[in-house]
Amino acid sequence: MSKLKDKVAIVTGASKGIGAGIAKSLAAAGASVVVNYASSKEGAEKVVAEIKAAGGNAVAVGADITKEADAGKLVAAAVENFGRLDIVVNNSGVYEFASVENTTEALYRRMFDTNVLGPLLVTRAASPHLGKGGSVINIGSGVTRLVPAETAIYTGTKGALDAITGVLSRELGPRGIRVNSVNPGMVETEGTHSAGFVGSDFQAWAEGQTPLGRIGQVSDIAPIVTFLASDDAGWVTGETILAAGGMR
Repeated sequence: MSKLKDKVAIVTGASKGIGAGIAKSLAAAGASVVVNYASSKEGAEKVVAEIKAAGGNAVAVGADITKEADAGKLVAAAVENFGRLDIVVNNSGVYEFASVENTTEALYRRMFDTNVLGPLLVTRAASPHLGKGGSVINIGSGVTRLVPAETAIYTGTKGALDAITGVLSRELGPRGIRVNSVNPGMVETEGTHSAGFVGSDFQAWAEGQTPLGRIGQVSDIAPIVTFLASDDAGWVTGETILAAGGMR
């Protein structure tokens, strides 16, 4: 498959989980990929090695996307290594659930800085380099439809990202740049394992509410992102795609 041949992509938070799967999927479709990481250089380099072993092209770049200078550094690395930039996947995100009684300023700032400010800073830095056919894909969450209890801050960040997706689709659309969001339901990753969600009552509840009767896998999400990055989705912008097995 080479639907992304000669394209260059940045995937933030790509050292593991959904981000790693997206990076590998984009590379398999022909894109050169900047695999961003915040702290796990080893994880990012493993993803790069897997991409190269499969015949793809990638480089690992450390950057804290909540910092303006680092966002610029990340975009500059894409241009310096591959000569251009066509695709931005804003995947980096953090989550922590808390009741309103346990809501703190520190928790609010940590999640909003990463989940909202980060995508804005990266998109801002990337915008001058994206031309006609460019694609920005934000990774949101199905929580914006489900609004589960004790997720006010996290759901708030993802609701903001949904709104930003729509706004930027209008702002960048006249330049031929598309902006969309993919909002997964519960997905089995290293993160959901370490958080204790996999194998828990929450998983059982989620599966019971999902018409397809299971939680998602990274392989369910990555191809949707690859589609949105490609010219096959050339008439799709401003959309929020709920990828949750029918759960809503």
